[in-house]
Amino acid sequence: MLEINSLVKKYGDFTLNCTMKVDKGRITGLVGENGAGKSTTFKAALGLISYDAGNVSLMGKAPAELSEKDKEKIGVTLAESGFSGYLKVKDVVPVMDAIYPEFDRSAFLELCGKFGVPLDKYIKDFSTGMKAKLKVLAAITHNADLLIMDEPTTGLDVMARERILNLFREYMEEDENRSILISSHISSDLEGLCDDIYMIHNGQIILHEDTDILLNEYGLIKADASQYEKLEKEYILSVRKEAFGYACLTNQRQYYMENYPDLVVEKGTLDEVITMMIGGEKL
Repeated sequence: MLEINSLVKKYGDFTLNCTMKVDKGRITGLVGENGAGKSTTFKAALGLISYDAGNVSLMGKAPAELSEKDKEKIGVTLAESGFSGYLKVKDVVPVMDAIYPEFDRSAFLELCGKFGVPLDKYIKDFSTGMKAKLKVLAAITHNADLLIMDEPTTGLDVMARERILNLFREYMEEDENRSILISSHISSDLEGLCDDIYMIHNGQIILHEDTDILLNEYGLIKADASQYEKLEKEYILSVRKEAFGYACLTNQRQYYMENYPDLVVEKGTLDEVITMMIGGEKL
């Protein structure tokens, strides 16, 4: 669905250099701290900004080569995108009808009711969370083959986030050829949703794994100074000095559990993997 090869974009002292792909039938996550390059990657992939080197294949074509019919098959939410605040949601419906021939008006209106999005209220008076809901509902109801979602759950409470994530799951279940690229600062959202996850830091992809592998094979070793000195470090990805000694990120948790029974080896969360990959010292 989407393939990015050696994409380079320079902004002053910042350089994005990204290679990643989103396979058909999969949900792919992109994580990283603010300013890491997530939104820049999304915009370049969509052809919204120019780039200095590399290439992008979006549904088999360069972004500039996409026809209007091709674009209709892509659903997008970006932080700065959205409808005019001086429209009411009921005014959005004919706009969507005009832009997207496959827009499902009845599904959109049904979802607005389900998610509590008022039809007769000006969008400028919506909360941040309500605007986020509207953008997702508009993107998902024109039968797109690919969704590109940059922080789609920003501003949503726990229950609203879970309902939006379930909506993405239903979208994928309806057609095995669909795909999603999604970013979020809420790692638990991606843990339960994505098939694979890319991690970006300072414009560089520093990790890519299937989510099942991240959650089951990655782990956090906690060792005192003596234990650390004796520790075989072949499968240690990064280390961070702690008050108790050392925290070590490994992608072979079972190996250390079996061979070092006296060590504390915890199952790693996505947050811990991000923290250790960014803040730890690489070996």
